[in-house]
Formats: sequence, structure tokens, C-alpha cells
Amino acid sequence: MKVIEKFISIDGEGPTAGALSVFIRFAGCNLRCAWCDTSYAWEAKEVNCTDMSAAEIADYIKSTGMTHVTLTGGEPLLQPGLIGLLSRLADYQVHIETNGAIPIEQFRIGSNIHFVVDYKLPDSGMEDRMYTPNLASVRKTDAYKFVIASESDLNRAVEIVGKYNLDTLTQVYFSTVFGKMEPATVVERMKIEKLCNIKLQLQMHKYIWEPNKRGV
Repeated sequence: MKVIEKFISIDGEGPTAGALSVFIRFAGCNLRCAWCDTSYAWEAKEVNCTDMSAAEIADYIKSTGMTHVTLTGGEPLLQPGLIGLLSRLADYQVHIETNGAIPIEQFRIGSNIHFVVDYKLPDSGMEDRMYTPNLASVRKTDAYKFVIASESDLNRAVEIVGKYNLDTLTQVYFSTVFGKMEPATVVERMKIEKLCNIKLQLQMHKYIWEPNKRGV
């Protein structure tokens, strides 16, 4: 498995935002979002990643003393050994941050596995790559995230949530592209549409540390 970073920090976004977690960032992604802030993890190159077995990753996680694990990327669902790793993490709460282009159900091997799924909006350039059956297969313990870069993105996010009744199936987050979309604009739209089941999400780590800092 191609690991580009491993570290302990707080979850900067999602259902456990603000809580400590051990992060495993995998290298390799099948999308190329225009606003991606982890483009250094797009490719699995020898100079920027380490080959680790599922057992080695599990041993590292155990050594940290953490009880929560965040698997991110790149795209973690592309890793050929992922199910083997998940089978070793039955004693942990695991969040898998995935880009929405790959079916999630095959990886739901235990009640401790939760998905934070992206829906890529038009400004990302990747909306046509979305695997839309994921919108119906998420559960209350999962989450769906919409990263918004413009008013047109915001319009599309509201449309998708309504079309699939997504906020009745799982927790939905609206997040803004850092430095491109004002969070207040999203809040005003939430008020107008009475989106009472949706939460605004800010990338907490970008306010605590320098926005481009890695390993936090």
C-alpha cells in the first residue's frame, strides 16, 4: 500500500471535527479536482511515498494509542490492500474519506467503518465521474460533503440534496473552497432554503495552522 503521510492530529472536518485521530494518507487518485489541496498525493512516486503492508500500517496505528482512524488520500479506496487493513482495525472507529467516484458498499465490512463521501460539484471539473448509487447507499453514521467554490456550485449542491433526499439519509456538510467562497454566502442560502439538516463545515486545520501546512 502506498502511504504518503501518517500522523496524529485533529480531524479538521467531518463528523469528528476537532477530535484527535491518527491519519493515514494514501498516494494515488483517480480524479483531478481543480481546487484540490492535496495534489501532492495524486501520484504514487517512490520519492514521495512509502510501501507499507496492511500489518505494518495496523501496527503503526496501534503504537499511537489513538482510538479513531482517518483514512484519506489521494483516494484510499484505490489501495489493493484496503480490505485487509480494515479487517485489522475492528477495535477502532474508522472514517474513510473518499471522493465519490468509487462504490463504497464493498468496503463496509464492519459497523465501525464509516464513510465521508464527496460529491464533486461543477467547478471541480469532476462531476461527471461521480458514482451516484453512493447517494442512496450511505447511512446515518456516514456523511456526504459538498465542496463549494461558486454560486453555481451552491445551486447544484442544493439541487442534489433535494433530488436524493440526501439530508434524510445521512449527515450532509456544505464546505467552501478556502479563499474562494465566503462561508456567509452559504449560510444565507441555508437560511433561505431552510436547510435545517445540513451543517456548514469549515476546514478547521486551515485556521489553526498555515493553510498549506502538511502533516496536521
